[in-house]
Parts: sequence; C-alpha cells; structure tokens
Amino acid sequence: MHLLASRTRRTGGVRGVVRRLIVASSLLVLPIGIAFAILLHSAVDLRAVHQLAQNSEEVRIVANQEEQQVLAFDTDLHGYALTGQPQYVKRWQNSVAAFPKEADKLKSLTAHSPGELARAEWIQNMCSAYIKDSSTSLANATGHGLSPRERSVLNGEDNRRFQVILDGLHDLVAGEQTMAKEREAHAATPTDQAVAATIAGLTGFVVTTIGVAGYVIRAIVRPVRRTAAMADQLANGDLTARTPETAIGEIGLLERSFNRMADSLEQGHAELSTSRARILAATDRARRSIERDLHDGTQQRLVALLLEMQVAQSTVPAEQQELRARISRAADSLKGVLDDLHELSRGIHPAVLTHGGLAAALRALARRSPVPVELDVDVPRGLPEPVEVAAYYVVSEALTNTSKHAHASCVHVCARTGQGVLRLSVRDDGVGGADTGTGSGLVGLTDRVRALGGMFDLHSPKGRGTTLRAHLPLVAPATVAGERNRAPLS
Repeated sequence: MHLLASRTRRTGGVRGVVRRLIVASSLLVLPIGIAFAILLHSAVDLRAVHQLAQNSEEVRIVANQEEQQVLAFDTDLHGYALTGQPQYVKRWQNSVAAFPKEADKLKSLTAHSPGELARAEWIQNMCSAYIKDSSTSLANATGHGLSPRERSVLNGEDNRRFQVILDGLHDLVAGEQTMAKEREAHAATPTDQAVAATIAGLTGFVVTTIGVAGYVIRAIVRPVRRTAAMADQLANGDLTARTPETAIGEIGLLERSFNRMADSLEQGHAELSTSRARILAATDRARRSIERDLHDGTQQRLVALLLEMQVAQSTVPAEQQELRARISRAADSLKGVLDDLHELSRGIHPAVLTHGGLAAALRALARRSPVPVELDVDVPRGLPEPVEVAAYYVVSEALTNTSKHAHASCVHVCARTGQGVLRLSVRDDGVGGADTGTGSGLVGLTDRVRALGGMFDLHSPKGRGTTLRAHLPLVAPATVAGERNRAPLS
C-alpha cells in the first residue's frame, strides 16, 4: 500500500508539472495565435478588397468598351443613313457580332453585385433590342434604299433608345466608382485591425512571457537552487540542512528525496557517533582496568620482590662481595623494570589524571617534556572523564611530536573552560609542516575528539610553527553524538 501510494503521488506530481507546463505554453502561444488569426482575417479582407477594386476597374474598362461599341453602332447607322454607302453596314455588322462577348463579360464582372448585374442585363437587353430593330431597318433598306420614313427611324426615333443605353452605361460606371470609394474607405478597417492585432499580440506575448518566466523561476528555479544549496550544506557537514517541501511534481519529489536522504545521513551519523563514543569509553575502561591491574598486581609484586632482594643484600656476609654485587645488579635491573612498567602503565592510562585531575596531569606532562613548556591552565576538577582523557592525550601527543619533529625552543599549552566547552591550544615555534593525515597519532586524536562531538584543527605552515586547537564539549558523549552543526574554530 505504501509503494502504491508513493507511486500514485509521483505520477500525480508528474502530471501536475506537465499540466502546468502545458498551460503555461498555451498561455504563451495564445496571444500570438490570436494576433495571427486577426492578421490572417485582415489579410483575407484586404485581398478581397483588392480583388473587388480590380473587378471595379475591369467593369469600368468593359463598360467604356461597350460604350464605344454603342457609339460605333450609332456612327455607322448615321453614316449609312446619310450616305447609303454599304461599308457602314459592314462595319455595323462587325460591331454587332462583337457585342455579345462584351455584354457577357460585363455581366460576369458585375455578378458579385445583384444591383449592378441587373443593370448590366438591362443594358444588354436594351442594346439587343436596339440592334434587332436597327437590323430590321437595315435589312429592309439594303435592296431598295432608305425611304424618308426609314431615315427618320434611323436618325431620330432610335436616338432616344441610344441615349438611354448610354445613360445606363454611365450609371453603371458611376455605381462602380461609388462602390470602389466605399471599399477604399472600408479598406482602412482591416489595416487598422492588423496593426492593432500586431501590437496587442506582441504586448500579450511579452506580458505572458514575463508571467511564465516568473512562474518557472518561482516553481522550478528557486526550489532547485534551494535544493542545491542544501546539498552543498550536506557536503560541508551540516546534516541539519533541510529544504522546504513546497514545490510541485518532480521538483517536490526531488525536495522530499533530498530531505529523506538528509534524515538518513543524520541518523547514520548519530548512530556512528554514538558507536564511536561507546567504543572510546570501552577502550578507556579497558585502559584503566589494565593500568589498575598493573599497579595493584604486577607492580606491587615487583616492589615486594625488590624489597626482599634489598633485604637479602643486606644480610649477605661482608666476605661474600661477589654475591652482594650480583644481588645489587639484580635489584637495579628490577628497579629498571619497575620504572619501565610504570611508564607503560602511565601510557595506558595516567594515574595522575585519575587522582589529581586534568591540571595536575598537564603539569606532569610539562615536567617530563624535553622542550620547555609554558602552561596556561584554568580548568576545574571533576570534568567528565572522557573529556579529561581526550585532553590529556591531545597535549601528550602534541608534546611528543614537538620534541621529535618540530625542533622548537618552546611550547605554549593553554587549557580553559567556558560556555560548556574545554578549549585546548598547543603552540610551538618550530619548523611547522605537520599534517593530520600523515601520522597515526594525529589521526587517532582526531577520531577521539570527534567521537566526543568536538572539533580538532591543525595549522602548521612551513617555517612558522605549529598550532593545534581542540574544542571538547563538557557533556556526555551520547548527547554530543547527536550534535550536527559545527562552528569553525576561532
């Protein structure tokens, strides 16, 4: 059930991010799409206006051509009526043959306007009737000439019909001109719409882009940066670092994963620190037990044996000088063994630390050091035993390294307590160049100090001496093991 719920949360989160990205992309495309739609509509309108303008121009041209044909009809008829010459009839017949084509073309061009189409059909009908009547008169006159009545018909009666046809053509052209002006006036509207759509589209795109960018920064970039900063804190040892789980989708899943990882690291570190503290405490108890066994057992027996040998030496007769000398040499050797055993037990666990406290133990170390030591010790009795033992071994190892490697003329040892911390400092004026990673003693000290939740720092530039600092919290190791955030040594 837990796995199914986790999978459901992950799937829902992914859909959430994808859905939001799709919505954001749609919002980004929407103003541009609307602007392009308006531009396309305006372009179609402008194209239609342009086509209608071309059509109007063609209507005017065809109407003028048809007017020229009608004028040619009238000219040829009048010429024949005045002269009776047959060439006028032939020219008239040619014009009549070409008229239907021009009339049909005019009707085709005016088909977009019912009113103009009706006028074009009316003109065609009037012209057809005019041609028909004129053809009848010409056919009758071809064989026997024109009578006065026929001349009157050709010269006078049809002039009214001719003028009506011309007036109709003029009205058609005037109507097309009026429509062209109206279209030209309306053509500004699509242009204005295109300009407004372009401006609105660009403005909407910019505003939407800013909004989407702000959303991406708030919902994705900032959480990722917070998570990256948390990862840096974890890498630097701050296992208390967490990131707010406020993001959605994959980013929220990433935040939760990092927080779970930090919880696991913190728990593992706490368990490791507790385990190290327990091991250190067990080691110190074992050291004390060995030191106590050596002191109360082996050392006491050797002391008793030494006393017996001294008593035996005193009871040897004066004439047995060789035996006395052998017993004396054996007693000296036994005394040397006692001294070595005493040094060994002090190395295992200093008895002076148990009986006199940290200050007395540090003074004992200073007295035994081959290099002069300046002590600045202000610590109370009764510090936690693990802290005293760790402090003792820190100073002891530092003095040993100074005498072996530093070639120093003086060592300054400072030990003070304050704000729940024991602060140790060992500084010499030697050659420097020490490194915590090159010696097992310093590595062991580092582990011992950190097992108590403390800090260990070594500063040893070449030619400028060595300074060792250690901070030891004055609390129980189990409590210290839970601490995570360490401040740098000052």
